[in-house]
Amino acid sequence: MPVSGELDNCFAPYTTGAYVRRVLIREERSTDHAAVRDVHREAFGAHSEMVVPLVDDLRGSLSSEPGLSLVALDDANDVVGHVLFTRSILDAPRQLVDVQVLSPLGVRPRAQRQGVGGELIRHGIEVLANAGVVAVFLEGDPGYYSRFGFSAAGDHGFRRPSLRIPKPGFQVRLLPAYAAWMTGTLVYRHEFWDYDAVGLRDPASS
Repeated sequence: MPVSGELDNCFAPYTTGAYVRRVLIREERSTDHAAVRDVHREAFGAHSEMVVPLVDDLRGSLSSEPGLSLVALDDANDVVGHVLFTRSILDAPRQLVDVQVLSPLGVRPRAQRQGVGGELIRHGIEVLANAGVVAVFLEGDPGYYSRFGFSAAGDHGFRRPSLRIPKPGFQVRLLPAYAAWMTGTLVYRHEFWDYDAVGLRDPASS
């Protein structure tokens, strides 16, 4: 199914913050972990049984690999949103290429439809672009993510990591460091497979 740490030295810490639409976007801290779990429980409902432990495991990669975890705080200093970007691999003909995957993105129901998710995405993309990341992939609704510069990855010659991912939902945002030779198959990190969080399962086939 599509699911929409402290940084190490791979990226400059995102510490400046910016108040946007009554939320503060900043890097996640260890003291935020419990609140982040609550965000995803509220945002994903029944699916949170998979999403919450997935977030915990993916976050662990940030201690040794490039990635980014951002939270959105409201005026009461409560965490109302969270987005996670983690390293995956593009299997290009010339060589393997590091890319980032946006997953998951969660906003508490009471803060939805207020631009919180969009600000998390925009800030994350800006930080990653400044760090030299070449592309960000995700599985999600094209109608929503297109407003943030994402487009169908297949149109750029990229191949899905699973045929269970709907072609329109396999999205990419190309960043300034991208070069035309960087094409091929996206290879998800193992945590997405461990939690069966790739593509859509067909209940009728079971």
